[in-house]
Amino acid sequence: MFDSGGSSGQLRDQLGVLPPGDVLKCALALARNEVEARRLLLSRLPTLENGRLGGHTGGNFLLSMMEQLSGDFLAAVDGLRTLLDCDGRVWPVSVDHSTVCAEYEEGVVANGEVEVDRAQRQGRRVSRVFLNPKPRIHTLVEKAIREFEAFVIGPGSFYTSLMPILLVDGVASAIADTAGPIVLVTNILTEGRGMRDFSASEAAYRVGEAIGRPVDVVIANSAPPADAVLERYSEEEKELLSIGNLPERCELVTGPFWKGDIARHDRSRLSYAVWGVLSRRLLS
Repeated sequence: MFDSGGSSGQLRDQLGVLPPGDVLKCALALARNEVEARRLLLSRLPTLENGRLGGHTGGNFLLSMMEQLSGDFLAAVDGLRTLLDCDGRVWPVSVDHSTVCAEYEEGVVANGEVEVDRAQRQGRRVSRVFLNPKPRIHTLVEKAIREFEAFVIGPGSFYTSLMPILLVDGVASAIADTAGPIVLVTNILTEGRGMRDFSASEAAYRVGEAIGRPVDVVIANSAPPADAVLERYSEEEKELLSIGNLPERCELVTGPFWKGDIARHDRSRLSYAVWGVLSRRLLS
């Protein structure tokens, strides 16, 4: 909800709306006809004479228009969910306008997702992430989280997608009441030069610090791809995420989640691992 890059950032600046991109992708993942919905709503609009629509996805523009017409972002998200016949719910963690910021070990501060990512790619190592101004969790989201039996975090861009959600005022206290496990699905690769030697263990420690309670289970990939694929990613200064020394009493679950040439979790294998953890922890 604090995205300031790409199509979402432009719509946020041009129309004053909340960034629609990540919410749209979550809704598409739950759509009953996902393939067709993704083909339609992730297609880029053509550039018209004034150039204002060019580069935006149809879905981003649709969700932004629905927000403007309804005056309520949550109502717009629910409307999109109905249109896509989603099997599940998507909630924006907050509807407050805010910007993700990062402070680096040298004391330099970057403001906005684009700048945070750029500094990290240039080799600056993040010491802390914060939101400015501090947003408040949406009341419906807080109520929903307090009813969760377990909490699964990730995967996703660690500092610009996952951590900001956990730093919203009220999220940590809501998660603290979760009776079941906190499960962290780590990324397959690091995210550039500034995350060299970053590990699953550091991710677990940082998430635990943000939510005020330890991560119970870490799910990590154990299957490296072909050397040629790793060499391609090494040109972007990305490397396999190592495990490291996990916090005490944190369970490690590994599996061959990387199957193809793109660093993306295999859906079936990851879902099997997540449901295996949840069933064992909640039903035993």
